[in-house]
Formats: sequence, C-alpha cells, structure tokens
Amino acid sequence: MKNYNVNRIEKNILQINGLGDNPFWNKAETLTDFISPWDDLETEKIELKALWDTEFIYFLYKVYDTNIHIDRKDDSVDSIAESDRVEIFFRTDETLNPYYCLEIDPTPRIMDFIAYPNRKFDYDWNWPENDISVKSHIKENYFVVEIAVSIQSLKNFHLINDNIIEAGLYRAKYKKQKNNLFEPTWISWVNPNTETPNFHTASSFGTLTLG
Repeated sequence: MKNYNVNRIEKNILQINGLGDNPFWNKAETLTDFISPWDDLETEKIELKALWDTEFIYFLYKVYDTNIHIDRKDDSVDSIAESDRVEIFFRTDETLNPYYCLEIDPTPRIMDFIAYPNRKFDYDWNWPENDISVKSHIKENYFVVEIAVSIQSLKNFHLINDNIIEAGLYRAKYKKQKNNLFEPTWISWVNPNTETPNFHTASSFGTLTLG
C-alpha cells in the first residue's frame, strides 16, 4: 500500500484559514503523485499536505486549475456532486464496512456521508459538526481547501490503529464537453486497478502514518 507520513506539530499552533499560507505547513511532506488511471489526459498538479497534533489532523489540498467548475443551483448533495471537489475517505479496515467520506468543493461545501459495501451511501449521516472544520480559497490559477478533523472523532469511529489511518485521497475534475455537458475526470492517489472509475473499492486506499 502507498503510505504518506504525517508529521507532528505542537498543539494549537496551526489555525486553518483556507489560504494554505501558514508557515507550519512547511513542516509537512508534499504528496503530488495523483493519477487518473481511466483518462489519457495528463492531470493538472495537485498537492496534498497533512500534519497532526494531539487534538487534530490537518489536511491541505492545493489544486492547480484555471477553469474551476462549480454547480451553484443549490446546496444539495446533487449540486456538490456535479462540482469540482477534493475527497478524503477513511475506512476501519479493508471490508469497507463502514467507511466515511468527505467530499468538499472549492466554496467550501461539504458532502459528508457514511458508506457501506456495494456503494450503499447514507447521506443523512454527517461528521459531527464540532469535530470538523473546513476553509477554502479560490485563486486565479488554483484553489485551496484546508480541513481539520479531530483525533477524537477518528478514534470514536475506529479509524486510527497503531497511529495508522487507512485513507483514500481523491479529486473530481469536471470538464465541459462538445455537447456542453460537464463530465468528470476521476483522479486518485492510489491506482485501484479497476476497469472503470471507482473510488469506492478497497484497492483505492493507502495509509497515513502519524509520525
């Protein structure tokens, strides 16, 4: 499995602001090896950084994109699902029973849900409000999404085992087609080796090691 080392920082020194400009982010390793196994086009650069302290794990997505697509018809699950976004899935183990999904667009709207095998999604479930914070910012050539998730909530959902978190890291990019409809390009950190795009499979996960 692919692994990313999450470096530890002192408690309460990183406050997310959606800009990704806090100097403490320089203490994080930069993950850039995202791929789109089902698309011949080369994907634009994506950078992910993560840090943790005793209370939170922090994620920073910096996505290079000069043509961001956001469906603004409402704030429904369907609208977020038709927008460019970044995604993080957490699982208890490879059975995916259950796993937890965070999908966040650049505005930032959160589509959070609990999922079960065979793509059974419960959109009525939400990550506890006090255990997650998300901020974002859109620039001319990229957008930033910062996420803080409480360590306690990860423990409550049995998502940390010996300082290892099993997670999938993804991105959905919507592109306008000749018929004027927008179609997604699916981008993943781990190649799940599926014939068609599928993040909802055990083979799309890697590990995050809290160092």
